[in-house]
Amino acid sequence: MTFTPYERPIRAAFVGLGRVYDLNVRAYLDNPDVEVVALVDQIEGRRAQRGADWPAARTFASAAELAASGLQVDAVEELLPTPLHDEAVVELLGYGWHVNLQKPMCNDLSGARRMVDAATANNRLLRVMENYVFYEPLVRLRELVTSGELGQISGYHMKMVASGRGGWDVPANSYEWQFRQMQRGRGILVFDDGWHKMATAIWLFGPVREVRAWVGGTEVVPGIEVDAPTTMVWEHHNGVRGVWDITLAPDMYLRSDYYTNDERWEVTGRVGYARVNRCTGRGIQQPSLEVYVDGEMRSYHALDDDWASSFRDSGRHWLRWLRTGQGPMLWSGDEAIEVLRFALAAYASSASGGAGVDPSTLE
Repeated sequence: MTFTPYERPIRAAFVGLGRVYDLNVRAYLDNPDVEVVALVDQIEGRRAQRGADWPAARTFASAAELAASGLQVDAVEELLPTPLHDEAVVELLGYGWHVNLQKPMCNDLSGARRMVDAATANNRLLRVMENYVFYEPLVRLRELVTSGELGQISGYHMKMVASGRGGWDVPANSYEWQFRQMQRGRGILVFDDGWHKMATAIWLFGPVREVRAWVGGTEVVPGIEVDAPTTMVWEHHNGVRGVWDITLAPDMYLRSDYYTNDERWEVTGRVGYARVNRCTGRGIQQPSLEVYVDGEMRSYHALDDDWASSFRDSGRHWLRWLRTGQGPMLWSGDEAIEVLRFALAAYASSASGGAGVDPSTLE
């Protein structure tokens, strides 16, 4: 598409005002690149609550109501549940608005293609937000990988422990759509939260050529099964192999200001290794990034390792991109489809008993 950067603050609307709004809104507060002009949610109480953040913004029960109002909007922060994404994004793009979409992009490739095609047809931008690639310890990890300081990369490991105690309160209705997703085979750990991990893998080492996975399940309440234990292994086109271990610890307390998820990344090269010790939660009380090279361990104590800061920085990147058009969008709709293919390949592999699946072969 042809895109002309805006020479004025972006007129933005939030569509969806649930729990994740508290994270995404940080990019908009005190930001001269944007003016929040509208808030959209079907729940009146949410509109009133979030409206206190933006007294000058108008509130609407639906995107259609906003479009009919004649209020000028440039871009939308779309924070609706994943099952609604493809229909909602096509609608929003049709109104002539650029869209910053919350991950996961959608549940299947047909829905993803509909969104990308709609962006092209309406000459508008579709971005699928990925905050983890703006988390400073992971940004530093990528710098170490690309600089060659660790030597030629030998392997990559991620560990994720989902705990059942701690963290912030999440309204019950925010989980209702997650339960429906689980029943459709799109689990909260592998697909919803796992989107971040697969995105960071591609961001670090490029396209994936084969995935092998064993997706398990643990019943946590009658009729509700969480997708763990799960193990995934994959190989990138550059030969680097990754391993991702997902464990469920429902009775474990995890200190967290957000979700109770303990995450770790470790990249090993021929010269040394680097590891990120935490992200969403505060499990390992060590520096968030440690690097071991030539017999010496370096610890980074002053990084911004507040997980919410990555939402702030990702959103600011998007708004600044709309003002300049410079640099990678992180991620475009086409790039996000590759993350979706990675996830779907994992499910296809698990369904076939762990056989290798090339994500590019999926239709």
